Amino acid sequence: MSLLPPTHTPEVIRRLTAFAPDVFCLTDQEPRDIGLPQVRYSTSEDGPEARDWHVPQIDASQTAAIVFTSGSSGLPVPHRKTWGRLVRCVRDEAERLGLMDGHAHAMLATVPPQHMYGFESSVLVALQSANGLCAEHPFYPADVCAALERLPRPRTLVSTPIHLRALLASQAEVPPADLIVSATAPLSQELAREAEQRFGAPLMEIYGSTESGQLATRRTAREREWRLWPGVCLTLDEGRAWARGGHLEQPTPMCDELEVIDAERFLLHGRLADLVNIAGKRSSLAYLTHQLNSIAGVVDGVFFFPEEPQTSTAGVTRVAAAVVAPGLDARHLTEELRQRIDPVFLPRPLLLVDRLPRNSTGKLPRESLRTLAAGASVAARRV
Repeated sequence: MSLLPPTHTPEVIRRLTAFAPDVFCLTDQEPRDIGLPQVRYSTSEDGPEARDWHVPQIDASQTAAIVFTSGSSGLPVPHRKTWGRLVRCVRDEAERLGLMDGHAHAMLATVPPQHMYGFESSVLVALQSANGLCAEHPFYPADVCAALERLPRPRTLVSTPIHLRALLASQAEVPPADLIVSATAPLSQELAREAEQRFGAPLMEIYGSTESGQLATRRTAREREWRLWPGVCLTLDEGRAWARGGHLEQPTPMCDELEVIDAERFLLHGRLADLVNIAGKRSSLAYLTHQLNSIAGVVDGVFFFPEEPQTSTAGVTRVAAAVVAPGLDARHLTEELRQRIDPVFLPRPLLLVDRLPRNSTGKLPRESLRTLAAGASVAARRV
C-alpha cells in the first residue's frame, strides 16, 4: 500500500509515522534525508526489471494507495483508493483525452506523482493506456521546454495553471505539442487560449479533488461547461453538490459551488470556502485574485482569509492579499484594485513579498499564508 503525502517536510513525515507506524521509504536514489527507514530498489542489470515478468493481476478491491490532501484548506487528510476504481477512473480519462487512439504518446509532467492529479494523470494513465511517461520532472520554464522538445511526437504536457503561466511569461521557446492537460486550480480562458496558440495543441482542463479523483473535463479555451466522466452524476442536497457513481468509492460532497446543467454537464462558480460576504456584498477569493493578477507588473498574487472566515463582532470578515510585484508599491496596487473591485474587498493587509509560499503543485497551503500574514503583523508592531 502506497502512502502519498503532499510534501516530505519533517512535520509531514512525523504525522505520517503517527498515522502508519510501519511506514518505510522505497527509493532508487542515494540515501535520502528523510526520517524513515529506507529500502534501496536496485536498478542494476541483474535487478528484478531485467527478468521476465508478467503484469500482475491485482484484486480490484485492494487498497492501492492512501492519498493525502494538499493542506491548502487545512491539515492534510488521508483518503483510501482501491485499485479497481483508480483504474476505471484513469481509463475513462485516457478515452476522454484521446490517449487510447493507437498512437503511443510521450507524456511529460510538471506535477509531482504523489499529488492525486499527478498520480492519476501521469503515472496511472500511462500504465493503463499503453503510453510512455518521461522520468524527468522539470520545474523551470526553460527546462520544461527542453524536456518536451526531446520527446518524440505525439507528446503530451501534464501541468498546472501556475506552471503554464510562468512558462508562457518567460522568454523560453515553446516547442509544439499534441495535447496539454491542466488541473489543481481554475484556469482562465485567456491563459488557455494563449497556451493553445503557443503550443499548437488543444488544452484540456480536468476537474476533480483528492477526495473524489477526477470527475470531468472541458476545453477551456472554447467552453465554460464541464462534462462528467461516464457513470458519474451530480445531485444537489441542501444547496451542496454531491458526486456519485462511476469510479467513486462513495457519495462525495464537493467543496465547490456547482450549477448542474443536465445529467452530463455543469458549471463551476468557485470554492464554497472562497465565498466572501462583507457588509452584504458578495464576491469570491478566486475573483479577487484574478483581478489582482490582472494588474500590469504583478508577477503573482493571491487574496486569502488571514484568519478563519467568520463574522467578527463588528460585522466584518477581513480579507488579505500577498503579491509579488517588483517595482510597484502598495499605494499603486491599492489604487489599481479600486478600479477593479468594490472598495469593501480591498485587502487589509496588502503584503508585498519576494515570492509566494507555493508547494510543488502551485497551490498555497492555508497555514503558510496565515503564517505569512502573522509575521507581517508582528513586524509591524515592532516598528
